[in-house]
Amino acid sequence: MKAIVNAKILYEDNIIEGKTVLFDKKIVNITDKIDEDDIEIINANGAYVSAGFIDLHIHGSGGADVMDATPEALENISSALLQTGTTSFLATTMTMSQERIDKALQNIQLHSQDVTGAEILGVHLEGPFINTSKHGAQDKVYIQTPDIALIKEYMNEVKMITLAPEIKGAESFVKYLSAQYPHIILSIGHSDASYEKSKESFSWGISHATHLFNAMNPYHHRNPGIVGAVFDADVTCDIIADLVHTHPSILKLVYQIKREKLILITDAMRAGCMKSGTYDLGGRSVLVEGDKATLEDGTLAGSVLKLNEALKNMTMATSMTQVEAVNAVTKIPAQKLGLKKGELKIGYDADIVIFDENFSIISTIVAGEVKYKRD
Repeated sequence: MKAIVNAKILYEDNIIEGKTVLFDKKIVNITDKIDEDDIEIINANGAYVSAGFIDLHIHGSGGADVMDATPEALENISSALLQTGTTSFLATTMTMSQERIDKALQNIQLHSQDVTGAEILGVHLEGPFINTSKHGAQDKVYIQTPDIALIKEYMNEVKMITLAPEIKGAESFVKYLSAQYPHIILSIGHSDASYEKSKESFSWGISHATHLFNAMNPYHHRNPGIVGAVFDADVTCDIIADLVHTHPSILKLVYQIKREKLILITDAMRAGCMKSGTYDLGGRSVLVEGDKATLEDGTLAGSVLKLNEALKNMTMATSMTQVEAVNAVTKIPAQKLGLKKGELKIGYDADIVIFDENFSIISTIVAGEVKYKRD
């Protein structure tokens, strides 16, 4: 049993002090005092304590990518993310050949439980069922028509699919998945759907939007498109708050409209937690300079954002409170996935992060075990 003392605890949408977080693999109690003996004390020294961060959309980090399809790649990503406060994530694939996608999914089937850092919650399939006109950094050569047969062997692992609802076969695909696999988040993204088609797709079962504004039609006052539909609907959305993919003004707007329906993601590629240089993404060369990752033609190619940096950016660029920002990487994504994570509640997984006022990570705890401590 462990106990975190002397902390500012983000608990039930408030910040409380003078309490102790008692836990083993699960949260045992938020209490005034410790009555038990033989408890390991963790002194937060006045720092903040919250549930661990959850990233619904990340391709890689620490020099590794999910599409590398090796146990070592998954371990490298899992370990690197600890320094960002991320305690669990969806391993995100890309639009590549079916053989490469199969290998990546098989690798996750076999080895996702072996990682020693942040937990792999499952798979986010970003493509290959997307629009060729909005492929972004994805290779349009490998875009496919939606087909259950292509993913049927991996339905236990797949937790989220980003697709374009306007393409042939999407409607029946979405309706089937919604009925048969309700645990899978179906998300509109890499799409050129109209406002009307987007709203229609929400009635089929699409309930989320992937990296809002990016890889989709622009928000126009006469043609509001996907963004307008998301603004007008009770669906969740995620956004890359790296100040590269989205301007601070856009972050303000999205926060004001979506609030408790907003999730922060990184969309990080293998250069996450690494230095600037040239990297690979889906077989394509990516130049990373500072906070920006681009293909040779200048197309944005994922990001090198860290979730704790996204929190800092949101609280600086918008009126989002610290609690609201943290909820966007804990409580809200956990609820979207239907998991007992993301909150410091009795019986919930003891995924915990300790951070300072600038969201710099002091310590990261996964399933009750301290996995990272800042030097």
